[in-house]
Amino acid sequence: MKIQRIDHVGIIVNDLPAAKDFFLDFGLELMGEAEVEGEWVERIIGLEDVKEDVVMLRTPDGEATIELVKFHTPSDENGIQHPLANTLGIRHIAFAVEGMEAIVAKMKKKGAELIGEIQNYKNTYKLCYCRGPEGIILELAEKIK
Repeated sequence: MKIQRIDHVGIIVNDLPAAKDFFLDFGLELMGEAEVEGEWVERIIGLEDVKEDVVMLRTPDGEATIELVKFHTPSDENGIQHPLANTLGIRHIAFAVEGMEAIVAKMKKKGAELIGEIQNYKNTYKLCYCRGPEGIILELAEKIK
């Protein structure tokens, strides 16, 4: 028995087209889209009357996959949250990038927000946090050569 790898990260969103466009503009690739409903998914996730749309995206190297999910039913009564970087729980997804400043500029034109500043960490990495639609936080990490 052994763990092989992380298969994907799931992100629940309200505006699926906006989240999909955000990640496509960021540079991920579309793997597929589907409508999901039925007893089989209800039994997996422990909810009733499930109807959802799913978009699967991957990094260009195919090593990481993100699943975007829009639940039509049941819906989350709390709405979109905008937690801070220190809020307990899973908080961000980190991506290794090249050309950080250009990526951040492109993302800001598309409505993303730079949370803090781009920082040099011990002349090893440039790091920053960006917030996209639905409160999604991305950490960008560029290895300094």
